[in-house]
Amino acid sequence: MPEKGRKTVFLDRDGTMNTEVNYLHRPEDLELIPGVPQAVRQLNEAGFRVVVVTNQAGVARGYYGEEDVKHLHQYLNEQLETEGAHVDAFYYCPHHPEHGIGQYKKECSCRKPGIGMFTAADRDCPVDRERSFMVGDKLIDTEAGRRFGVRSILVGTGYGAEIRRQEKARGEAGGTPDYDWYAEDLKAAADLICRLDKETDREEG
Repeated sequence: MPEKGRKTVFLDRDGTMNTEVNYLHRPEDLELIPGVPQAVRQLNEAGFRVVVVTNQAGVARGYYGEEDVKHLHQYLNEQLETEGAHVDAFYYCPHHPEHGIGQYKKECSCRKPGIGMFTAADRDCPVDRERSFMVGDKLIDTEAGRRFGVRSILVGTGYGAEIRRQEKARGEAGGTPDYDWYAEDLKAAADLICRLDKETDREEG
């Protein structure tokens, strides 16, 4: 029987892990949202592979380069490691179909809500989709997760709280077609993920 793959939590970056900064690329501008290191450590300790998937239109627009993205991700992981946490892999989309310049102006499969970053992660380390999740603060994040076949959680940091407020104003109580759960922040999402994972363990046991 083929291996099912690793249970994985895919994380959006800006607005989910760190505060929103327009076209963030300088390490000195990185500010982790409170509770994020603890949330990532909790997921690490629960046996999840933690993967960041982030649209980086700033590269497409020529505001900064791919090396800046890689350097920032290295710095982000260094900050997490001081708290005993780590991201296992980072994937980013440097394209934009309208505002990109040169080679970066293109329709691609990796820009969320496309799933190219997810499939790349799956090629590098097979994903157990039944036990995996996507967490983000925008509906393009949760839509991408659902399209890839994992459950999705919208968090209230970044843009998520406003999305939730607008849903309530429209009278959309409970879940929506766009995501499976709502959590106030990444720590609350990690608590939910670990609780659901333990329930799965009990069911399979």
